[in-house]
Amino acid sequence: MMLLLVMVISTVLAGCSSEGSSGDGKDGGKVELQFMFRGQPQELEAYSATVKRFEESHPNVKVKMVQVAPDQYDTKLKAAIAGRKIPDVFFYNPAQVKAYVNSGVLKDITEFVEGSEDVQIDDIWAAGVAKYRFDGTTLGQGAIYGLPKDLGPFALGYNKTMFEEAGIPLPDKDVPYTFEEFIDVSKQLTIDKDGDGKKDQYGTGFNVNWALQPFVWSNGGDWIDETGTKVTVDTPEFVEALQYFADQQNVHEITPSISEAQTLDTYQRWLKGELAFFPVGPWDMAAFKEQLKFEYDLLPWPAGSTGESAAWIGSLGIGVGATTKNADAAAQLALYLSADQEGQQALVDAQVQLPNSVTVADEWAADTSIKPENKQEFLDIIKDYGRGFPAEKTYTAEWYDEFFKNIQPVMDGKMTAAEYVKEAQPKMQKLLDAAIEQEKQAAKK
Repeated sequence: MMLLLVMVISTVLAGCSSEGSSGDGKDGGKVELQFMFRGQPQELEAYSATVKRFEESHPNVKVKMVQVAPDQYDTKLKAAIAGRKIPDVFFYNPAQVKAYVNSGVLKDITEFVEGSEDVQIDDIWAAGVAKYRFDGTTLGQGAIYGLPKDLGPFALGYNKTMFEEAGIPLPDKDVPYTFEEFIDVSKQLTIDKDGDGKKDQYGTGFNVNWALQPFVWSNGGDWIDETGTKVTVDTPEFVEALQYFADQQNVHEITPSISEAQTLDTYQRWLKGELAFFPVGPWDMAAFKEQLKFEYDLLPWPAGSTGESAAWIGSLGIGVGATTKNADAAAQLALYLSADQEGQQALVDAQVQLPNSVTVADEWAADTSIKPENKQEFLDIIKDYGRGFPAEKTYTAEWYDEFFKNIQPVMDGKMTAAEYVKEAQPKMQKLLDAAIEQEKQAAKK
């Protein structure tokens, strides 16, 4: 599918001029830009307000905002690209950098970034900028094809109030639990409060798609080897971590069962104060500020056999369409949203992300008026031990997505981790081999 999409994109772009913008502003008229983006309600509100600030400071620019629901975003963006309507400015996933550069979707904005008087590129997280560099061969090097909307370090949150009520010492913010300690504490916090035979609170409730990674990485496993050519989910380290993850429900019963999760999902249980541990991203802070009736804070993820915690860093890029008629204005908007001090401060004040500016981020982490108290954990993930998703460095993500398609029997205790990876590895390897071949073919064009 990805190869077909790339071919379609390449074809339509061959004779394509931008239809996503109009007016060059040179005759005194307004430049019009189309900005396509997605996010939670608080994020949409914050970005709308920030775009209006941009318009006020750039009176000859009018921005048409296209908000898309998160679960529909990738489909609508691909449709827009294939339909010759590449937005002037748009969010995109870093895993798409190679394909979008090879097919001429993204504009090289290096000259605008390096020539900007308002943006200090050296003050932007290097790990964030690197996600959007590509020299035609290697990610992380060469020209800049976007800037980070944000970096999303996924930390582990805990219900501080629940610990205090149970008389359990608070977690050390600098020393992760071992796998065994994490199970032990979670058992103590899994309680039937009213004695009716039903548990009223649980240790945790993790979604395997978004929470398995820290357990696998900290146990020395990974989805792919360092060369990016071999799927490694069948290693002992990986199998042990996956089984540990599944056993939290099936053996230790510290997380709601499948039937219990169907009556109330784990996100809602966390909001209601019924879970001790739950993943927290910077984008959650605004919603948690309004909805949580308890105190919470952040700690490192439990550490497996390596003895070291692990976590992933997500990101969305802000790119400029290669066919825009208003490259300068479009680049200015992208820079304003990602890296301009004024734009950054507006988004940080809305508490929908952590700052892209290292300087602003350090000040933000030290600000005790903003909850949670240990926001430094987010920065530690970026600086010290966070990783990108395995599929970010491959040409397509189908091989990685395949791992999660049929994993439910493991979560239900109907299949062991060892049995599952034995079936999954060959399927994933076949898809990865296809992605490698697609990349080779694209590079020849």
